[in-house]
Amino acid sequence: MQTVSQKLHQIQRQLGTLDWQVFSVRTLLLALIISVLLTAANAYVGLMVGLTVSASIPAAALAMAILSRSRSAGIKQANMIQTSASAGEALAAGVIFTIPALVISQHWASYSFPAIFLLALSGGFLGVIFTIPLRKALIVERALPYPEGVATAQILKAGEFDTQSGYQSLGARHLLQATGVSALYKLLQSGFGMLAGSVAWNTSVSQGKLPFFFSMQLSPAMLGVGYILGIRIAILVFIGGLIGSLFGIPINWLLRAEQIAPQITGLSANTDLSQLSQLKLSEINQFIWQENRRIGVGALLVGGIWSLIEIIKPVLISVKTNLNSFKNWQRLAPNEAFDLPLPLLLALVPLLLLAPGYMFINLLGLSWENLLLTGICLLLLVLFAFVFASVAAYMAGIVGSSHNPISGVTIITVVLSALFLYQTSLYLPIVAQLGPALVLFLAAVICSAAAISGDNMQDLKCGSLIGALPWQQQIFQLFGVTIAALILPFILYLLDASYGIGRPLTSGGQYLPAPQAALMADLATSVFDDSLVWSFVYLGAAIAVVFIIVDQICRLLNIKQRFHVLAIAIGIYLPLGLSTVLLVGALIASLVKYKSHRNQRQQSEQAGILLASGLVTGEALMGVLLAIVASFVMPLASPIEMGSVTGLCAFILVAYYLYKRTRRPTAGFKKIN
Repeated sequence: MQTVSQKLHQIQRQLGTLDWQVFSVRTLLLALIISVLLTAANAYVGLMVGLTVSASIPAAALAMAILSRSRSAGIKQANMIQTSASAGEALAAGVIFTIPALVISQHWASYSFPAIFLLALSGGFLGVIFTIPLRKALIVERALPYPEGVATAQILKAGEFDTQSGYQSLGARHLLQATGVSALYKLLQSGFGMLAGSVAWNTSVSQGKLPFFFSMQLSPAMLGVGYILGIRIAILVFIGGLIGSLFGIPINWLLRAEQIAPQITGLSANTDLSQLSQLKLSEINQFIWQENRRIGVGALLVGGIWSLIEIIKPVLISVKTNLNSFKNWQRLAPNEAFDLPLPLLLALVPLLLLAPGYMFINLLGLSWENLLLTGICLLLLVLFAFVFASVAAYMAGIVGSSHNPISGVTIITVVLSALFLYQTSLYLPIVAQLGPALVLFLAAVICSAAAISGDNMQDLKCGSLIGALPWQQQIFQLFGVTIAALILPFILYLLDASYGIGRPLTSGGQYLPAPQAALMADLATSVFDDSLVWSFVYLGAAIAVVFIIVDQICRLLNIKQRFHVLAIAIGIYLPLGLSTVLLVGALIASLVKYKSHRNQRQQSEQAGILLASGLVTGEALMGVLLAIVASFVMPLASPIEMGSVTGLCAFILVAYYLYKRTRRPTAGFKKIN
């Protein structure tokens, strides 16, 4: 029989050497602040371009720089802060890809705080719970690479002092400096109206017979996103822009002028376009581009299906691994299995389903048929969330979080749910009207669970490399989810009230396109009302099939450049101006890599990632701050007459700054002997 001291010793051995400072007021406060900031930044960027940027590396650099000034702080506290911020950023992706679709499709009049909070919290917690059993299977036993997790661990280990270069706080200084540059740019642009947000060229070609359009968004944040994405992905997105806008607009007019012209006031198929004003040409180009976006819908549908077909084997492996992990959880050795208690977390699952269940009943009404339908929808929700969270966790370990098929997962969720509910509407007529809202509720929870699971596994990989305790990280993951779920409704409300999400506030005004959410709204509604222009969808599907074939040929021939169809499809769906600036950022990254010496390349790459992250963070945070000013204080200034010229010049200076600072990352910083 064990003595009391032996029992205490066993408990201490199971818990490991506890560092309770990770739960200090300072650590929790920093986790709160950085989580809020990076969640807001990623929400803004995701609504603009349909992509999000990992918060792990900038959060790690910032946390380590702040904590390094205190002797009592250390790498594990910084890891917990970074873990919380990463969870918030991941949840932002799940929310902004789906929730705005409810407003865009007019199922919601505005952004509802309680509903968004509960849907986000349900999805985020499910994502954390379903990945906890995978930690030992994928990180300890299989030891999958998890590239972002490894990179974040290197940032944390470097701490405040770079032993290779001898410069102190280099990473944090790069991050903060670029954040300041980008924030100032956004203030001058949107706050004071001194810089235009974009430059566009609307004209005609072929002796006034065809319209032509080219544009570029003047955005340091998108420049940074392009830098992080790299040249291969940026080229594919730009190819999509060529299909949807640069070539797609004149070709569409050439083939369909007689159908398009009557829908635009004062226009006929035989109009000499060279005689029209810039404003009228812009109206024509925008109308045709909106039609061409349907090509992107078809390409995204095929791309989403193909992305899941490609990973069908990892899907089966990941789901099987997760199921086995659930079964064998109690058999694991204490020093390997000390995660948060899984039985307790599984008991939370029914509670997490209460919010979406209540929303279903509130929409449908209380009857036996509606209760049965709600129960079936909740079963689908749990099944899809479990499967896709497992897939995202596994794929993040192989290809990284940035290439995780979250878009494909969400598209498949929306399409399958819509088809199921459409069949149900044949027996329950009320579903025909409310089906799209039900689909989007499902998608919001499932997408949030899938988005957060991959990032969580990256963080657990990082923690395993620096000796962090898994259960402590999981607490901070849940903390980050809660903070993000609380702040995201306010961010969505402010951005929609100030800029417009998915649609302009004023005719012809600039807005946040929210491409992913707009696509989800299109898919969810079109299944029920058959409003989709299927000829464009079929064309997009055919284009996607062509690129899939080309991609497979490249794979067989071992050609490095691959043609990922989802990247091309997103490019078709995005405004051309965003695709252009992403390409500019990626070209800068390629030029830096080409010009850098081999022994300096790693240092330049790390500096470039932090500088690009700073550009993303600075503009996004200033954009949110200006949204608060516009909503509660005063309206923002309109652009000055020469705004296009000043904006282009300022943007070129920012691009030059990114290139020059990345090439010489230690220039101007004090060396420590």
